[in-house]
Amino acid sequence: MSQTNPNPLSQYFRQPVIYIKLPSDGRFYPAGTLDMPANHELPVLPMTAIDEITYRTPDALFNGQAVVNVIQSCIPAIRDAWAVPAMDVDTILIAIRVATYGHDMEFGSICPKCNASADRTLDLRTVLDRVKTPNYDASVTSGDMEFFFRPLQYRDINENNQLQFEEQRLFQMLPDPDMPEREKIGNLSEALKRITQVTVKALAQSIAAVRTPQAMVTETAFIEELMLNCDRALFARLRDHIIEIKSQAEMPDLDVVCDECANEYKQSLTLDMSSFFAPAS
Repeated sequence: MSQTNPNPLSQYFRQPVIYIKLPSDGRFYPAGTLDMPANHELPVLPMTAIDEITYRTPDALFNGQAVVNVIQSCIPAIRDAWAVPAMDVDTILIAIRVATYGHDMEFGSICPKCNASADRTLDLRTVLDRVKTPNYDASVTSGDMEFFFRPLQYRDINENNQLQFEEQRLFQMLPDPDMPEREKIGNLSEALKRITQVTVKALAQSIAAVRTPQAMVTETAFIEELMLNCDRALFARLRDHIIEIKSQAEMPDLDVVCDECANEYKQSLTLDMSSFFAPAS
């Protein structure tokens, strides 16, 4: 059997530009989905031309495949990007952008006080330095039940986002003056029902296990059924606890000072693929 000769141009292939430590430090990844280096620093490669084409494909963006393909291309240590915990997603996307286009990112800003608009430059390295790791170790006890928590995986986030998009479409249909009132009421009822289902599903996915005197329950379907049938006090307590954990990992707002009126205000940083992954002009 003949052996394929090595490519003499391989030395010119893309090389790692930066190295990152994941906020999760590799926790919550299922076995076989992450090759963690000994120093826990993952090499990040710049995007290829194919990667850029991928994230510009609307269908691939909508179903999440574009994000998955780009992550696995630029950070080969992540073998299954669908399994990436929510707390790592922002860090990974920022690192890929830095590796591809550099650490400076331009963004537009409008002062809420005087409506003056301006183009500004953000050093994404400072954003990476401010990323925090949420605490998923604290449990919640209710009676003889103890609840343990985990971050959503990117797969869960993407599926829930698609469901929310479909709900928004239902709500957009409601103001149609030509739609019969009975149909409007039916659509509203259906939209509210689906919103509840998405909320319950997301909460159940955020619960890793429920320990009772009889068993340790880890099946999401069983936990979701519990969430649908528990009393409102327990539901609210678990919901608030999960919201608090997620808030610890939220990307901090940017501090902006208006050049025209010197007003100081906050602006959120958006990391969607279509706008975030664009080279500086």
